[in-house]
Amino acid sequence: MTRPTLLIATWNRGKVEEIRSMLGELQVSLLALQEVPGMGTFPEAGATYEENAVGKAIHYSQMVPYLTVADDSGLEVEALGGKPGIFSARFAGEGATSVE
Repeated sequence: MTRPTLLIATWNRGKVEEIRSMLGELQVSLLALQEVPGMGTFPEAGATYEENAVGKAIHYSQMVPYLTVADDSGLEVEALGGKPGIFSARFAGEGATSVE
C-alpha cells in the first residue's frame, strides 16, 4: 500500500523542517512546495493568520492531488501596537531576506 502524501504549503525552509520534525513519525510522505514543479506564490491577502493559512491550503490543494497543510505567522511587537503582525514578511521591504 502506498503512503499518502502531504504537501507542506510554505516556501519557508525553516517551517518545512519544523513541520517535518513534528510529523516525522506519521506514515506519510511529506513534500515541500520547492519539491513540486510549477508551484507559484500565493498572494496572502487575508486579514488574519487563519485566513492566510486557509487560503494557502485551499489554493495549493487545488493544484496537486495531495492532502495539504499550511500555516501563517508573524511578529507582533507590543511597542508597535501589535504590528507588523500578518504583514511581517513585507515589513522589511522588497527583497528583504533572513540572511544577516
